[in-house]
Amino acid sequence: MSATADTTIHHDPRGLSDRFAFRFTKFLRFLADVFFAKRYGHRAVVLETVAAVPGMVGGLLQHLKALRLIKDDNGWVHTLLDEAENERMHLMTFIEIAKPTGFERLVIFVTQLVFYNLYFFIYLFSARTAHRIVGYFEEEAFYSYTEYLAGIDNGEHENIPAPAIAIKYWKLPPDARLRDVVIAVRADEAGHRDVNHRFADELS
Repeated sequence: MSATADTTIHHDPRGLSDRFAFRFTKFLRFLADVFFAKRYGHRAVVLETVAAVPGMVGGLLQHLKALRLIKDDNGWVHTLLDEAENERMHLMTFIEIAKPTGFERLVIFVTQLVFYNLYFFIYLFSARTAHRIVGYFEEEAFYSYTEYLAGIDNGEHENIPAPAIAIKYWKLPPDARLRDVVIAVRADEAGHRDVNHRFADELS
């Protein structure tokens, strides 16, 4: 995906479920803006902790549903677990870049504890709402990484060498820089956005 990729793709909320998902996402975006502002590396560490949860929760519950109903999952479980793994690699990458403090590591722990349980119950109550939330999460992530990319391009953030873990995972050139990593991560988020909005539509 190029640096000029379309940032305007958006699913307009339709109905109570979508509006809840949208407002919930905007609330979390507000908290991220308050706590991290333009410290995008540190923001990414905490937000990717959240982003790595839904795929695992959805994959688990879809797996159990398929067993319970004795029916094929139509590829949902594999897709969702792949998403969880991908988001975990985002987290591992930005830990190398941002070098979180002890306090930020505590925030990661608390964030995961709270969000896992919250999202689990949302998914049990309404899988459609849960996937729509992730679709909106990924819209916001795409927007945040676009801002991060702009900051790198205008010199606001140093374009440091890409961590070895990122070069290996995304098969980047040996001389890849932070800018290349952000573009790769942003492309991943766009894919997760589209998949989760599609899953939510299929559950409508």
